[in-house]
Amino acid sequence: MDKYGLIGFPLGHSFSISYFNQKFQDEGIDAIYENYEISTIDALDEILSSNPNLRGLNVTIPYKEKVMPYLDHISPEARAIGAVNVIKVIHEGNDVILKGYNSDVIGFTKSIEPMLDSKWHKKALILGTGGASKAIDFGLRNLGLETVFVSRFERQGTIQYQNITPEIIREYNVIVNCTPLGMYPKTEVCPNLPYEAMDSHTILYDLIYNPDETLFMKRGAEYGAQTKNGLEMLLLQAFASWEFWHEK
Repeated sequence: MDKYGLIGFPLGHSFSISYFNQKFQDEGIDAIYENYEISTIDALDEILSSNPNLRGLNVTIPYKEKVMPYLDHISPEARAIGAVNVIKVIHEGNDVILKGYNSDVIGFTKSIEPMLDSKWHKKALILGTGGASKAIDFGLRNLGLETVFVSRFERQGTIQYQNITPEIIREYNVIVNCTPLGMYPKTEVCPNLPYEAMDSHTILYDLIYNPDETLFMKRGAEYGAQTKNGLEMLLLQAFASWEFWHEK
């Protein structure tokens, strides 16, 4: 039986494990998907050695960047993004070859593109600076948008939340939340933004999918903003993962 899995820490509820095991059951695929919660990326070697039937892995926080030195091949797109969230595991005799890809950018761009209007949507704010935010930045720029990262801390090439004015919100009217703010169970929090400056041309896209509607989305919707959560992106990522593992 082939194995696939997810590495990260902490994992908690995993969309991937439920999605893939249901897929395997529905399609009669002789495979299983497991979670590998590891407290250090060094544990990857042990996972590989103790699971000879492992054919592929998904990678989540905090290892999308840390896993890259362990890989034998990295796709040009993943290298340009600087983060990997899909690994194809190839067994050649006693050797294990690891190929890294990024499905975040595929899932995100396919999900947000129908919402964009080139007349109105030219600039975007990316909330957060982690591995996922790099893929979001890559995707938005490929779609023709100018991007700026928003951080809590003073970092080169970023702006801070306290410096975001209503004028910036109206100019950078595509806003993507790549932070965990508002994720279950802490649903009563959201990024600190001047929501009152938003209108029907504002797009709020939240990578969070639990709850279905985050406070970030609710507050924007009160002023007419278009909103979307990360569930469709996750589904599209899962499709892309399967294709990478089977090189379609």
